[in-house]
This record gives sequence, structure tokens and C-alpha cells, in this order.
Amino acid sequence: MDKVEISEGVVHKLPTDLKVVLISNPKALAAWEAITPLARNEWICWTITVKQQKTRDEHVKRTVEELAQGKRRPCCWIGCIHRPDKPMSSSQKWVLERQKTKSK
Repeated sequence: MDKVEISEGVVHKLPTDLKVVLISNPKALAAWEAITPLARNEWICWTITVKQQKTRDEHVKRTVEELAQGKRRPCCWIGCIHRPDKPMSSSQKWVLERQKTKSK
């Protein structure tokens, strides 16, 4: 089998679990390659920033399904907090602060 090259995100590298399912779905892979590096970064970050493996597995599955359906970005998500080229928005800060308060 030939090695498949898949584009990455702006900040994040494509994790193996997401790469494997993208390769297995040609429609999702085509959509992945058609979106911007920033959009790919958001899908990757949305997938890897969860705490539980079960949730991550669900995010990987949803990423491929939603890309195949034509969705270009994850919905209802605060955005990647790891981008050093862009300051966090006030909504990102609010959500992160709220998460800290809930975990106490």
C-alpha cells in the first residue's frame, strides 16, 4: 500500500487515529484536502482537546461523517486555543474560565 500524504493543520499535526479514518473514507478525505489549513487545524484541535478516549473516538467519527456531509468546521466550538498567531477571543476566555470554575 502506498503511503498517503494528508495535509495538516496550522498548529497541530494530524493524529494517527484521525488520519486512519480519513484514509478509509474517500469523500471525507477529499473534503479534508479542500478545506483551509486553519479549518483542518480546528477539526484536529476539536478532536484532541477532549479528556476521555470515548469522547475522542466520537469526535474522530463525527469529523469524518461531517466532512463527508460537506461541513467545513466543527460546530458550536470555541476554536483552537493553541494558536500563537492569534490572541484568544473574549468568548474563548469566558468558556475556559467557566470550565475551570466547574472543575473545582
